[in-house]
Amino acid sequence: MNILVTGGTGFIGKALLPHFNHDQVTVLTRDTTRAYQRLGHHIKVINQLIELDNLDSFDAVINLAGEPIVNKRWSEKQKQKICDSRWQITQELVNKLRAGHNPPHTFISGSAVGIYGDQKEDMFDESLQVNKDDFAHHVCQKWEDIALQAQSEQTRVCLLRTGIVLAKHGGALAKMLPAYQLGLGGPLGGGNQYFPWIHLQDMVKGILFLLKHPSAQGAFNFTAPSPVTNKQFSQTLAKVLHRPHVLSTPEWLLKMGLGESACLLLDSQRALPARLEAEGFKFCFPELEHALKETLHTVK
Repeated sequence: MNILVTGGTGFIGKALLPHFNHDQVTVLTRDTTRAYQRLGHHIKVINQLIELDNLDSFDAVINLAGEPIVNKRWSEKQKQKICDSRWQITQELVNKLRAGHNPPHTFISGSAVGIYGDQKEDMFDESLQVNKDDFAHHVCQKWEDIALQAQSEQTRVCLLRTGIVLAKHGGALAKMLPAYQLGLGGPLGGGNQYFPWIHLQDMVKGILFLLKHPSAQGAFNFTAPSPVTNKQFSQTLAKVLHRPHVLSTPEWLLKMGLGESACLLLDSQRALPARLEAEGFKFCFPELEHALKETLHTVK
């Protein structure tokens, strides 16, 4: 299979690419030198889509590019960067895909559970329709709308509504570990907000599953089938690390430090992966404690 990947040097992309040993992979990246250093010279790298007239030479496109949404406060400049890094590349891919006569049969594109906004304690799946006015929803909704322009009789579109991806060397968990290892970890705000999580191995396995199942299309929640509250997540992480769990971070402090982006930690999304499971996907790590133990098994 000939596959075009964006975001190949990112957190999820780096974990995904080694699974394409028998495929021809092209990575679109702004920094070709870094891409070769991280991924190796066996992968073809391009830095502009202008090099391609269309995408007819590819069987599938996996679009994982995007500025990290949690790394900085949401200034107007940072918000624009977050939007442009998702919307522009997705629109360029769609334009190139539609420019050909024999487009890729599959277009897999990123999104996030932030599209649902704060759902409190309500349990929901992909059938939930929301109309929110917060920034996270706005980013994800337009991102998905652009990607869906690629849908046709020749091309199916799959949208990855991703939760918190658990891995030791990247993502939210890696940022949390130092405090917990020092015995300073604890719930955020009231701790009753649901944290939709997924093990990195299931994240990668799920993308490969969608790629190989032509019946799959539309939005998919990439979240484990056992969502937990932030307090439960925090308690389990402390337990796995054999550390105390006595502190907490008040909501007002999070909002003071992070501004508007604190909503990513305080909003509640009790999301279920109904459509993935309906397609026949089986999670390797459906339960949090098992997922954390496997992820952190070498942490001292």
